[in-house]
Amino acid sequence: MPDFPPVPLTLEGSALLHQFFRFDWTRWRSCAEGERRQIAAEACDAMRALERSDNDAPVRTAIYSELGHKGDLIFVHFRDSFEALNQAELDLAQTRLFDFLTPTHSYVSVVELGLYESSRKTYEAAEAKGFEAHSAEWNAEIAASLARGAEAMKPRLFPAVPESKYVCFYPMDRRRGEQANWYMVPFAERQRMMHDHGMIGRRYGDQVKQIISGSIGMDDWEWGVDLFAEDPVVFKKLIYEMRFDEVSAVYGLFGQFYMGIRLPVEKLGMWLEGKL
Repeated sequence: MPDFPPVPLTLEGSALLHQFFRFDWTRWRSCAEGERRQIAAEACDAMRALERSDNDAPVRTAIYSELGHKGDLIFVHFRDSFEALNQAELDLAQTRLFDFLTPTHSYVSVVELGLYESSRKTYEAAEAKGFEAHSAEWNAEIAASLARGAEAMKPRLFPAVPESKYVCFYPMDRRRGEQANWYMVPFAERQRMMHDHGMIGRRYGDQVKQIISGSIGMDDWEWGVDLFAEDPVVFKKLIYEMRFDEVSAVYGLFGQFYMGIRLPVEKLGMWLEGKL
């Protein structure tokens, strides 16, 4: 196809917000013990409402105790819309606990499934029907294909926050330099590389839950990556192995990495006392 579109199709799902905070321990310790207990109890009630819409609903907000100097707490919110995401942000801001939190970073994105494997077939099917690329008929054919895919992939597009003990989050780009520019590589070659890249992740599928979110036009990087696992060492093993893969070795650019330990709402009060 001489006018084969270079852009792979994608499916989008949950809106994501990652919030990173530093906690003002000095100010917290200066509060009277009774006031601290009251603030902690209020915060736990608010966090329970943020965590689930009801007792049987999937987890949609999770809190993590952050490791290292970059901050103290990480809040990860999954919602069905950006309006709901913003409301979660506002709800958190209404708590008195928020007065002790200083934002250090945030990241806005949307769960994304890249369709390199099926994009070519979808484009070729539209072309076989005689539809001109980007015509009304072509666009309708593509939209119908995406709708079928979205329904089939709904559990992956709108996931619950995994219950795993550890999280690793990092943003990333594809290189756009003079010597190596991902966006100038022919579609078929990118498709091959992404297939090989994905096979590495699949080998770790029983140890790591990976959620990729797109952030082009939403935040400073192009994608956000969340890794959830019971053993944090597996993050190192997976990412290290991927470094040797062509996609990462030649075209990958990475932002800061953030590590956190899951902090169940019922243990938030203990955390505020300096205990996990």
